[in-house]
Amino acid sequence: MRRSVFGIGVFLAAGMVQSAEPVRDVNSGAADREGVAVTVYNDDLALVKERRRVDLPAGLTRLSLREVAAQMRPETALLRAASGPALTLVEQNFDFDLLTPQKLLEKYVGRQVTVIRPHPTSDAEKRETATVLAAGQGTVLRFADRIETGVPGRLAFDSVPANLRDRPTLSVLLEAAGGKQAVELSYLTGGLAWKADYVANLSTDGKSLDLNGWVTLTNRSGAGFDDATLQLVAGTVNRVRPTDMRVMTMAAPAAARAKASEATQEALMDYHLYSFERPTSIADNQTKQLALLSASAVPVRREYLLAGNEYYYRDRYGQIGQKFKPAVYLEFENKGGQLGKPLPAGIVRVYAKDSKGAAQFVGEDRIEHTAKNEKLKLRLGEAFDITAERKQTSFRKIADNVIESAWRIELRNAKDEAVTVKVQEPMPGDWEMVQESQKHTKESARVASWNVVVPPGDKSVLDYTVRVKW
Repeated sequence: MRRSVFGIGVFLAAGMVQSAEPVRDVNSGAADREGVAVTVYNDDLALVKERRRVDLPAGLTRLSLREVAAQMRPETALLRAASGPALTLVEQNFDFDLLTPQKLLEKYVGRQVTVIRPHPTSDAEKRETATVLAAGQGTVLRFADRIETGVPGRLAFDSVPANLRDRPTLSVLLEAAGGKQAVELSYLTGGLAWKADYVANLSTDGKSLDLNGWVTLTNRSGAGFDDATLQLVAGTVNRVRPTDMRVMTMAAPAAARAKASEATQEALMDYHLYSFERPTSIADNQTKQLALLSASAVPVRREYLLAGNEYYYRDRYGQIGQKFKPAVYLEFENKGGQLGKPLPAGIVRVYAKDSKGAAQFVGEDRIEHTAKNEKLKLRLGEAFDITAERKQTSFRKIADNVIESAWRIELRNAKDEAVTVKVQEPMPGDWEMVQESQKHTKESARVASWNVVVPPGDKSVLDYTVRVKW
């Protein structure tokens, strides 16, 4: 009785095959591919789907599918007939032990090789037969009258062992009706990964930016894919991690826009799928970049943030420190215009123009996967011309678990324009603002903040008293 595995048209029939039936060998390489599609996930994982045209003899055949990914997960391989009669699968083997001089020598332990070395007094070559005794920590050869270590010349081998391949190969034993037909192979593999990189160019007035997104794709899977249909999945896909699985080996983006080749996106379950209309070739051991998106004149707001610490309000201090530097943030919303689409996680590098119009790097920050209409906030660094000084002006312990402290924050601005600095103070326990020179905003149960305007070339002072109870 046959039972279906993997998909339509594929059957497991291990009990139906007679051991005496002759097996014919058929090799299929990359030249037999009629099409290939690659879907790459964030977590060093890719789904490869390829269609090959093969000529299968009738009866029992061993089909060797060469030039598959060296990091293939063989338990995920699915082979089926794309057209023509159904295939009957019997067994499959993944040969990833690749041909090298050392591997070939190791396979010949216990077997004979021919040792070829030059004659000491003439141009003739001397040939001797020897048996390989060891090849791990060094080569040991047994000749007819002696045993030698090392390789005294060149070694000649009769053949290459069947399980030693020059390319990663999926070997499938199957029964076929015979004739040329298309087969489809799909499998999961490691060694393929992608990430998003963004370039943001600020306008001269700093109130808008142009955003270009690029996909950086890296292929270390052990196989190349020519003219592949490429798709990318953004999001974290849950994977079971077997404990006994074999261990697998594991340029700045340009600001030019390539609108015609940008990816289209769609929802896929709770992930997002990005598809590229133009096929691309992905060579092994290659990193390449593809245009993901571009948007112009995106409104942006600059924020200066001076953040405190909870421990300030737990004990008596004098002057906490001088010349605190507010952090510089850029903030914009992923909506409207040419944005308003899911943005994959990646690094945003920001450039601003100097007085001569040349773009200069001003900072970078990482964003997480960002849905449309969400706000993005980029931390670029610390403000050079804005300085803060924080001082505790009074401290009073009202009870064992109640403390009242007063603070003065002086903000100095050396710029030629007024700035607004957001002072953000995390408060421990239950807190109450007793007195303040400027009304605060309660951002959450544990955070108070003030927006302090500092005139150009001048300073502003914020005074407040807070009572904290634990």
